[in-house]
Amino acid sequence: MNAISRISSNTPWEPVVAYSRLVRAGDFVAVSGTTATDEHGRIVGAGQMYVQARQALLNIRAALGRAGVSLHDVIRTRMFVTDIGRYAEAARAHRELFADSPPATTMVEVHRLIHPDMMIEIEADAYAAAAPNSDKRPKPKAASKPKASRQVLKRPAVKKPAAKKPARRK
Repeated sequence: MNAISRISSNTPWEPVVAYSRLVRAGDFVAVSGTTATDEHGRIVGAGQMYVQARQALLNIRAALGRAGVSLHDVIRTRMFVTDIGRYAEAARAHRELFADSPPATTMVEVHRLIHPDMMIEIEADAYAAAAPNSDKRPKPKAASKPKASRQVLKRPAVKKPAAKKPARRK
């Protein structure tokens, strides 16, 4: 079984809550909810959804890089925003970083985040298996229709009800 490794980003909330920025268990990588903080833990882009979304994604990219993983390996993101009406700004940042390999994603509006200046928090999951050699990679099979069975099914025999004989008069 593969070992589990944990990476911290030294934000002030990690020791309080007892969580890791990133946990890698074999080929699976989970990045905790990440916000728009700089290397000193200060919030970047107060009041600017796009700036905060981009900074959060850059923080995710940095954490992934420390684990030897890239944004290309991300298979799912979850975005928690405090104003869904500004989704296009968050989507713009997400698209800029994931245009070449879009993950499955979800965006949900929440009442608030841990700090009143935070507008978005993003989680990411990645799959970081070593890529097999291209010549050994199995080729996808073409979709085909299931073949019809050649077996002839017999219908069960149905007995017709016996004709009623006319009643005899005495």
